[in-house]
Amino acid sequence: MRAVFMGTPAFAVPTLAAMTGAGHSVELVITQPDRPAGRKQTLTPPPVKIKALELGLEVFQPRRIKSADSFERLAAIAPDVIVVVGYGQIIPQPILDLPPLGCINVHASLLPKYRGAAPINWAVANGETRGGVTTMRLIFKLDAGDMLLQCATPIGPAETAQELLDRLAPIGAGLLVETLAGLEAGSITPRPQAEEEATYAPILKRADGEIDWNLPASRIYNRLRGFTPWPGIYTYFRGRRLEIHRARPLDQAGPPPGAVATTGGQLGVGCGEASMLALDDLQPEGKKRMAAADFVRGYRPQEGEVLGENKK
Repeated sequence: MRAVFMGTPAFAVPTLAAMTGAGHSVELVITQPDRPAGRKQTLTPPPVKIKALELGLEVFQPRRIKSADSFERLAAIAPDVIVVVGYGQIIPQPILDLPPLGCINVHASLLPKYRGAAPINWAVANGETRGGVTTMRLIFKLDAGDMLLQCATPIGPAETAQELLDRLAPIGAGLLVETLAGLEAGSITPRPQAEEEATYAPILKRADGEIDWNLPASRIYNRLRGFTPWPGIYTYFRGRRLEIHRARPLDQAGPPPGAVATTGGQLGVGCGEASMLALDDLQPEGKKRMAAADFVRGYRPQEGEVLGENKK
C-alpha cells in the first residue's frame, strides 16, 4: 500500500516503524519543523524525523500543511492512505479528500471519550481505570470521524501518564497495521461516534498543575499521575512555588484543606472531604528536589501552616 505518514512526537514512532515493517511503502514522512530545545535552545528534530531518517525515508517539514506546496506534493504521490499520529496541525479538507482509503488517525483514547490534544493525561488525571487506542477516519472536526478499530487496556492505580503513553504507543502501532490490513481487505465497517458520549481532553497548560487543596486527596494524586512529566503539580509555601514530585493519599482523616501536618514522621497536607495527602518528594522554588524529611528539617513547616496562600 502506498502511504504518507504524518506525525511528530515519540508516541508516533512505533507506528511509523510498524508500517514499514508490515511492508507498506511509505513514500513521504511529514512532520513539524525542527524546534529549539533545552537551555541552550539547540535546534532539535522531532522524534518522527529522527526515525524516518534512520529508515531511509524522505522527510518533509512544512511550516503550514495548508500551503499549496504541501497539497501539490501529496497529490503528486497519490497515496492510497495517509496515516496521522500526533502531527500537530489541522489537516485541511483537500488533503483529507485526497487518498482513496482516507486519512487514518491513531488516537490514544477509547473514543468518543477524550477527544483532543491530551487524552492520556486527562484520562489518568480523572482517575479512569480503563484506557486504550482508537483508529478512525479523520474529518474536519476534532477527533469526530468514524471509528475503525479499538483496543482497551487497564490503567494501573499508580500508573503515570508517561508510563501509560509508553504502553499505548506499541499498542497503537499494532492496531494501525491491523486497520490497514482490514481496510485493504474490505473487512472493517466504520462506526459513527455517539456524540452524546463525547468528552474532551484539551491541551495542557502550566496553570492546570496548581493544586486545589479542596479536592479529595485521591483526586490530587490522580492529577499528579496525569500531569507527569508536565506540567506536574505545585502549590505555594511562604509565597514561593513548591513543586510536588511524589505523593500518596493517606488512609486517615486530615486537617483542613491545605493545612500541614508533620506528625507520624511524614509530611501530610489536609485535602477536601477530610482526606490527607502525604508529600514524599518536593522541590522548593530555586532548589533541588528533596525528600519530605529533608524539607521538614530545612524549612521547619509549622503544624497547621497553610499551603497555597501568600502567592507572589
